[in-house]
Amino acid sequence: MRWAYRLRQFSEALLAAPTPADLALVRETLTPGQAALFARLHPSEQAHAVRVLREVQTLCQEQGLEPPADLRVAALLHDVGKARYPLRLWERVVIVLGKALLPAAATRWGQAPPRGWKRPFVIAAQHPVWGADMAAEQGAPPRAVTLIRRHQDGPLPTPHPQNEEERLLALLQAVDDTN
Repeated sequence: MRWAYRLRQFSEALLAAPTPADLALVRETLTPGQAALFARLHPSEQAHAVRVLREVQTLCQEQGLEPPADLRVAALLHDVGKARYPLRLWERVVIVLGKALLPAAATRWGQAPPRGWKRPFVIAAQHPVWGADMAAEQGAPPRAVTLIRRHQDGPLPTPHPQNEEERLLALLQAVDDTN
């Protein structure tokens, strides 16, 4: 099942791009500076971010809730740190294979400077912090910045989020993981 998901991700990395309607949604959600950050993402990452936002909105609406603005911003900008060091397609494949076959080593490799053969692992590991800093520089709401920074944290300590931030983080993580 996980490999089927990864194959779909790979094909989307080759072909996906945001539609004009997607870009209109981005302009409605983000400030001009934040939209400029979003525009730095690879087209497939932009399409992924819009899918995450749309699913977040759907899930919230199914619960009779309006998705908070900071969650909407985080959904669109959660991967913006990858724009600091754009990944090549083969590097994305290396990350997936490394994490699947050598997860502990991939985690260690992610703590190095973003150079040489470890570069993809560093980008995968560090992009949440970089993205949070970039979003903060563009005036993203503090809770959006926190959600971006934490979007790849491990599972929450309890299966039931204890506060609003944890609830939003769990929602963002679940939707990101399936898109």
